[in-house]
Amino acid sequence: MSKSLKILLFLPLFCGALFGQSTDSKVSLIGDNEEEYELLIQNCSTMLLDISNNSMDKAYGLWTNMLGKMEVEAEKDGLDLKGVKIWINSFWAADGTINKIVYYPKPNSKNMDFDQISIFFEKFATTYTLPITSDNCFSHYGSASFPIFTKFKTTYEK
Repeated sequence: MSKSLKILLFLPLFCGALFGQSTDSKVSLIGDNEEEYELLIQNCSTMLLDISNNSMDKAYGLWTNMLGKMEVEAEKDGLDLKGVKIWINSFWAADGTINKIVYYPKPNSKNMDFDQISIFFEKFATTYTLPITSDNCFSHYGSASFPIFTKFKTTYEK
């Protein structure tokens, strides 16, 4: 195989890595990939509330606990989330690992580089596991405002 042919074959891989266009990303902004988002909603229609035995307290505790962990991890990484307000849709695998985080900043959110938040969410999504399992994937659509002021006492942590 000629050298120029090798370069042509590997150029798309290099460009994709260079510009961060990974097809297996765990994070996107609402509106960036509508087809994938619609499929996630359709294929992962079980809600966090459903797998929490319809207990608002349990579902809320799990959700706010995850947001609190996000805040702590962001702080460790040197990312200041204070003032960030987003709509967020999280999709989990049956074992509680995060499949996808889809979010969008609210108009009254602090102005910042949301690429940094996406990078942080990507890291968080690969390390965090929600301490609940299900027979199917599940999701939750909600709102997040940092800092998290809730002092919800939960027994649902790992």
